[in-house]
Amino acid sequence: MIYLLHLETATKVCSVALSCNGERIALREESTQEYSHSEKLTIFIQEVIKEAGITLQNLHGVSVASGPGSYTGLRIGVSTAKGLCFALDIPLISVDALVSMAKIAQKKYPEQTLCPLIDARRMEVYCGIYSSDLTLLKPISADIMDENSYAEFEPFVYFGDGAEKLSSIWDSRKCLFDTSIRASAIGQIETAYKKFLSNELEDVAYFEPFYLKDFVSTQK
Repeated sequence: MIYLLHLETATKVCSVALSCNGERIALREESTQEYSHSEKLTIFIQEVIKEAGITLQNLHGVSVASGPGSYTGLRIGVSTAKGLCFALDIPLISVDALVSMAKIAQKKYPEQTLCPLIDARRMEVYCGIYSSDLTLLKPISADIMDENSYAEFEPFVYFGDGAEKLSSIWDSRKCLFDTSIRASAIGQIETAYKKFLSNELEDVAYFEPFYLKDFVSTQK
């Protein structure tokens, strides 16, 4: 029995899943307007472990969203994952946050081009565009959006916390906005299990998130 813990903190969703042999057995997640990861993450970890009737010592590895996304959210997720891996002497697995969302969307739209979007403030988003088999069609980048962005990839389905601000300016285009698809640790499960079996692991000491942009502080 291979137990993996999955941590998703790249967006305002704080999500923790537990899987056994690549199948989800427990999930806790919450989405708020404010980032609550530092308050909720360890609580959710305790809850999924308890629900599964195992202990942390039963874990074989931890996967974490590697980015892009919120600087603070990614730091919290990665530092928590590293702490668990060091303490339990288990491997660390990274899963791209956009691929994780695309995995979720692929189950609902198996024949569509997929456009996961993570909010990067104002009219900027982090985005990668994927074919129906998750081949990367547009490299991951931070883009300032307008009415015609990504027109060359139409038709496509777009989703994620960076998508809502585009729904009004894209309403006449050949693309579908799905509000039900968001970042979740369940999107990591399949990828993380395959990486674990093929030994595609991260160096716990030196792994850093993929921020894509430099951190910029703002004054209240």
